[in-house]
Amino acid sequence: MSSRRQYTLKKRAEEMAETRRRITEAAVDLHGTVGPARTTWSAVAERAGVERHTVYRHFPTEADLFGACSAHYFAAHPLPDLEPWRAIPDPTERLARALDDIYRFYEWTEPMFANVWRDLEFVDALRPGLAPFLGYLAQATEILATGFGGCGEPPGLLEAAIEHGLDFRTWRSLAARDCVTRTDAVRLVAALVQEAAAASPTRGSVSSK
Repeated sequence: MSSRRQYTLKKRAEEMAETRRRITEAAVDLHGTVGPARTTWSAVAERAGVERHTVYRHFPTEADLFGACSAHYFAAHPLPDLEPWRAIPDPTERLARALDDIYRFYEWTEPMFANVWRDLEFVDALRPGLAPFLGYLAQATEILATGFGGCGEPPGLLEAAIEHGLDFRTWRSLAARDCVTRTDAVRLVAALVQEAAAASPTRGSVSSK
């Protein structure tokens, strides 16, 4: 293969990657403002500065586009690192640190998450893109349950309380009240988890410091 042909192919690949990036960023911007359900292919194409058929060429289905948007968004807005949580031996301290981290993350990402959760029941193609995030929450629940007695099968009161506490909608329902700070929200949810741990028939109570 000649060097000129190699250069041409490389240039074409770079242009395609740039077009794909512009389309993805345009869709992410729209998802964060009007929401996925109100984001049309025409609007994405217009914002990206391409023709509608170009969007389809790069993303044949809504699921393809949403998957790329999810990956792009979480790359720019990384989830809290789970490893520092693992390193905290005391379960109540670990829980408080994790809740504070995840609630700070939700404060940062509220516009996007609010739109996504609002539109989830209307746009089935959103669900595959959310799978990595839901997997992250499941892993976080397992980490946070350690020391309270471990995760049971099937999940019981403790896991349900932790899952509820990690949910964006739980944080938002508390944050919507002017009198509730992030610290207050952490304390309220931690108290719920403590109560669930104490009430579980397979776990003893864990006293908080």
